[in-house]
Parts: sequence; structure tokens; C-alpha cells
Amino acid sequence: MTEKSVLDYLPGIALSFVIAIVARLIEGVVPSGMIGASVIALFLGILINHFYTPSSKLEVGIGFTSKKILKFAIILLGASLNINMVLQVGKLSLYVMVFTLFTCFGVGYFSGKALGLNWKMSNLISAGTGICGGSAIAAIAPVIDADDTDIAFGMSATFIFDMFMIILFPIMGRALGLTDMAYGLWAGTAVNDTSSVVAAGYAFSEAAGDFATMVKLTRTLSIIPTVIIFAIIHARLQAKQHKANGGAELNIVKIVPWFIFGFLALVAINSLGFISPELSHTLKSISRFLMVASLAAIGLNTSFKAMKKAGPAPMIHGFFISLLVIVVALGVEVAMGLVTF
Repeated sequence: MTEKSVLDYLPGIALSFVIAIVARLIEGVVPSGMIGASVIALFLGILINHFYTPSSKLEVGIGFTSKKILKFAIILLGASLNINMVLQVGKLSLYVMVFTLFTCFGVGYFSGKALGLNWKMSNLISAGTGICGGSAIAAIAPVIDADDTDIAFGMSATFIFDMFMIILFPIMGRALGLTDMAYGLWAGTAVNDTSSVVAAGYAFSEAAGDFATMVKLTRTLSIIPTVIIFAIIHARLQAKQHKANGGAELNIVKIVPWFIFGFLALVAINSLGFISPELSHTLKSISRFLMVASLAAIGLNTSFKAMKKAGPAPMIHGFFISLLVIVVALGVEVAMGLVTF
């Protein structure tokens, strides 16, 4: 990259970073867990785009931030994930997660198809609901080459239903007479974003909050196999489309999401204990900020008009999948004998 090209990137990157800083400041003054900086940055970007379409001078840096910097943020996220966490939480959460993930992507496939959603938008909403909200959406989006509108809908659906869950989960947990462990497992597997899990968990009790947070961290690890599976699916679809269009055989090496190997490498290094807790926390903080900036850039590339064209279908899909996950997670706990009525 030449010096001139670097200067071309700076305005768009700077604008994305400024929005990210503002979003973090707003996050700091709202009640804990109510709304994350990533969602705030996304909405701020969309709002700015509505009143002022970014100029060509800004587009280069905005595109770089929404694609390249997002991938780097995902790589750094690997330093905060630890395979050993699965062993600590145990089989309880794994059983529930298997069923909820199957519900999200299995039933979600047919739900999205029935509502006329494209497969990328449908699966991003399912991933946000089934895995870990914005982080899962951000990790999968570059792998399947999702449009900014698809990402915006995925984030919006996840955020809206998280708001209801934060309020309703503690009420429902007490009405059902759940124990701290049963409630923590339920909230940790059915609530989407990490901050929302923390808010909903500790609103019930401290013990429930502790267990819900551990379950949520374990659930985040399902990003790894999910991203790999979607990378394979997308590669095959691209190869098939390329061949159908009469092109030469597609070079798979060029479409492999190489950044995922960096992500997996950091997960492995952290799991082996080579990354100190302090460094892991620092890298996670950097990752989170860069992800917020990336979502600000995605918002800047997303218009209300484009989202309006999709109609209510994405939100209906998000509501349906969220409701199913809540019911399935509780049903599995009943089948395991953790909840009795």
C-alpha cells in the first residue's frame, strides 16, 4: 500500500473510529446490559447515512473498516476464548446448546425460506440468536460475504429481542420457580448478547449470574465450528455458481477465509495457557473496540431504504427463532430433570 493510498483510507477509518468512541461513551451512561456499543455504533452509522451519504473520499476507508478491520477484530477475539471452559462448565450446557443450535439453524432454515429471506440474512439472524449475538454475526458475515443490510438486520433483530429478554427472563424464572443453576443455564443458552446474559443473570441472583456468564462463554466457542461450516458452504456455492456461469474452475485457495486460521491459532494458544489473563483482557478490549468501529462502518454503508425493502420478515424470523430457543432450552432442562413443575 503506497503512502497516497494510506491517506485515502484515513478519512473513512477516522470517521468509523469517532463513531465507535461516541458509541462507547453512550454505552457507559446507559443502564448496564441494556444496549451494547456495537448496536449503538451500527444505529449511529445508519442514522448518519440517512441524512448524509458518505462521499467517495470516505467510502474507501469505510469499506476497509467494515471488511479488513472487522476480520482483524475477529482474529483478536480468539485470544479471549478458551476450550478448557467447556470442561469447567461440564456437559449440562453442552446438551442444551446442541438442541438450541439445531433449532436455530435447522428450523431457522425453513423459517427464513418461508418468509422469503435470502440465506445469508436468515443465517446471520439465526447465528446471533443461537450463539452470541453481535460477535457471531461479525464472525460469520465476512466468511459468507454478507451484505451490510444483512448484517444490520441480524444485529437489529438480536438487539430488539435481547431488550425484552433482560426484562422478562428474571420474571419468568421466578414464576417457574427455577433454581439458580437452572435459571443460569437457561439464561446463558437462550439470551443472545453477552452483556444481556450478564444483566438477565444477575437480575435473578448472584449465583445465577455467575453460572449464566460461564455458560455464555462456553456457548461462544460454538463460533469455531459454525464459522468453519459456513466457510465450506459458501466456498462450494461460489464454486458451483462460477462453474454454472461458464467460468474456469474456481481457485478455492482464493476464497478460503484465511483470517479464521489466525482466530483459531489464538484460541489454541490461549487454551494452552500461553496468553496471560492480562494480555487476554487487553486483546479482547482491542477486539471489541475494532468490532464497534467495524459495525459503525457497516451502518454508514446501510440505508433505511434498503432495510425498508426487506419489510417485517427479518424481524418475524428473529422473533420466531428467539421464542423457539427459549422454549427448547427450557424443555431440555425439564427432560434432564433440572426443572420440575
